[in-house]
Amino acid sequence: MILVTGAAGGAQGATGRLVTELLLERGHRVRAFVRADDHRARDLRKLGAEVVTGDLREITQVRPAFTGIERAYFTYPVTAGLLDATAAFAAAAKEAGVARVVEVSQLDASPVAGTPRMRRHWLSEQVFDWAGVGAVHLRAAVFFENLQVAADERELALPLGPPETRIPLIAAEDVARVAAGFLDEEGPVEAVVPLTGQMATIGEAAAALGKEYVDVAPEVWEQRARERYRDPYAVEHLSHLWAIFRFIGSGDHPLYRVTDVIRHAAGRPPRTIQGG
Repeated sequence: MILVTGAAGGAQGATGRLVTELLLERGHRVRAFVRADDHRARDLRKLGAEVVTGDLREITQVRPAFTGIERAYFTYPVTAGLLDATAAFAAAAKEAGVARVVEVSQLDASPVAGTPRMRRHWLSEQVFDWAGVGAVHLRAAVFFENLQVAADERELALPLGPPETRIPLIAAEDVARVAAGFLDEEGPVEAVVPLTGQMATIGEAAAALGKEYVDVAPEVWEQRARERYRDPYAVEHLSHLWAIFRFIGSGDHPLYRVTDVIRHAAGRPPRTIQGG
């Protein structure tokens, strides 16, 4: 039995939903952890998943979900509560004797990373490691879907400088396929797994989405973002993230490398934002 969080899906890639579908296709029993018992939960039951509802930040709701669980997938949206949810999930997984937790982190997670969210992800990784639950940290690049959410009907307006600014990208589907592969695999795996499926300039990415890239001042983007995302936590993270890419520009960075693990774990080459 495998426990999957984020199973209802959402606007930030819906990897939990994709992992659930992949594991069910492979014949695994899946317990899908969702926030609300709505139409998405009903759809999961139709697929064959066992559905439980709860708040990942609340230990009294997380512990029962681990009954009979051997492996688990953890993902948490870009909003407040990551460390609370991590602590509850790691403690419950340790108590249940879980052998492997595959969790979604961020590409540059470290104690000195350039965004508060990345630093929190590094802390989250430490908590899972301390729990001794066989943690596998998927350090993922920017999801294609995040650029789609940032775009309007005609433009992709971001504070990234010229269109030659490079960004590391990955499809949420590829993250899900790698996660499902590790949850399905019996042998040992690396504890930290960088995941970049494609390097592209922001101009190329905008064109692939059928949009015109427009460089905007950081303060203008933040004002618009507060109205679009309605989440100060998400705006904080993205503001810092775009500033990092703008600073690097068309230059190189040690993390700007397409990773082979996607081909091996997912069973095919990584997707590109152009649709390949």
